[in-house]
Amino acid sequence: MAIDTDLTRTKSPAPGTPRMSRRDKLVLFVLCAAQFMVALDFSVLNVALPVLGADLGMDRSALQWAVTAFALPSGGFLLLFGRIGDLYGRRRLFLAGLALFAAASVLATLAWDPASFLAGRALQGLGAAVIVPTGMSLLTTTFPEGPARDRALGISGTLLSLGFTIGVVAGGVLTDTLGWRSTMGLLALFALLVLPLAPGLLPESRTPARPHLDVPGAVTVTGGLLSLIYALTTAAGHGFARADVLTTLVLGLVLLTAFAVVESRTSAPLVSLPMLRRRTVAWGNLGGLVTFSMMSTVVFVLTLYLQDVLRLSAWETGLVFGAQGIASVLAGSVTPRFVGRLGARRTLVLSLAGQGVFTGGLLFLDAHAWSVWLATAAVSLASMFHLGAIISYGLTVTSGVPDGEQGLATGLVTSTQQVGITVGIPLLGVLATTSDDLMAGTRTVMALDTGIVLAAAALLAVGLRTGRAAASGPVETEPLGTR
Repeated sequence: MAIDTDLTRTKSPAPGTPRMSRRDKLVLFVLCAAQFMVALDFSVLNVALPVLGADLGMDRSALQWAVTAFALPSGGFLLLFGRIGDLYGRRRLFLAGLALFAAASVLATLAWDPASFLAGRALQGLGAAVIVPTGMSLLTTTFPEGPARDRALGISGTLLSLGFTIGVVAGGVLTDTLGWRSTMGLLALFALLVLPLAPGLLPESRTPARPHLDVPGAVTVTGGLLSLIYALTTAAGHGFARADVLTTLVLGLVLLTAFAVVESRTSAPLVSLPMLRRRTVAWGNLGGLVTFSMMSTVVFVLTLYLQDVLRLSAWETGLVFGAQGIASVLAGSVTPRFVGRLGARRTLVLSLAGQGVFTGGLLFLDAHAWSVWLATAAVSLASMFHLGAIISYGLTVTSGVPDGEQGLATGLVTSTQQVGITVGIPLLGVLATTSDDLMAGTRTVMALDTGIVLAAAALLAVGLRTGRAAASGPVETEPLGTR
């Protein structure tokens, strides 16, 4: 297979390019099943929260912690565990994360009071923080850069998007039929099915050298991410005026600034600053942040609109997002072909532009019943391009990165995903939830969402140099601001 001087643009494979072996397919199945399980966990509990609260005696203000208890460790520890996997063995850490996630899901299923349930959720989040970066780095080191990795990441990205969507639908169905505990039981079942398959299939993978772990960097970045995620998730329910939100927001920014200073002075940094200066890493992660934050906002606000304005039932709302899931699957099957022809960077820019255009179609929603068809079509088409952005930004960020730093690169990718999912709803979704007129609030959010995504596409088109200038040489190693 020939590769252009633009390392994110791979040519179509020659007719003799080997297909995935049976073992490769099984490895991909195990890694993608684990990613799907974590994606499912992000959304499967949302519909069940009111029932869960009544059963365990949690008031409405405490229910936010059912989400926050998972989000804090799952986002805060991603970079740390990605690096630990690089140094001490990704397979070993991945298996430990699966075992922890399974045990935590059992605890959450059997919870007898709020404390035991929240402990289970926090341990689930910690397990997810291990599974996601180590699983992604196992995938990128198992499948070589080119068509094989494009296809593997395409399948992984599709299942990531589909898992979030199926979680919304499955959460409502399971809660109505079997009770809220079945949502947590489903996650435990998934983990217990994947765990026995993984040890015999996954290869061990680590960096050849074992430098000391950057403890000051680990403390500052983990503390900074924990503080930032706490501030944003709390603001989603209570606004930014609360003292604890403002305090943790400032603390998070201070710690992340300290982290940047620490990394510039240590001989074995947790995050390589030269990596962050790569065009593809910096701009690619910006694209990922925008696509995740803006689409999570669309799904959140559209759920409110469908149920509170159009008066759809939870089941009917699930059908709308089921169509979105089907569209995502279709996009996952064709995106690697576009990456092969256009390159990951061009595909990322075009995907963001498409997501923005079709999100703009939601500006024409009103209170009439026919709007459900517009909502279904617009969100499904926007999700197709969103899935293209997920796949192409992951490829953009990890292209040209040595195997020894893949855990770091994929840790950045997954941290961007988590922060994106976390930040969108409190920053934009609150405009809909606090508006006296939900219909007007929905239109305001969709207008801002559309503008942000289209602006990001324009910025990335320039920042990634997707025109002819980009073909003059590899840009991955160039620092920002050069040329």
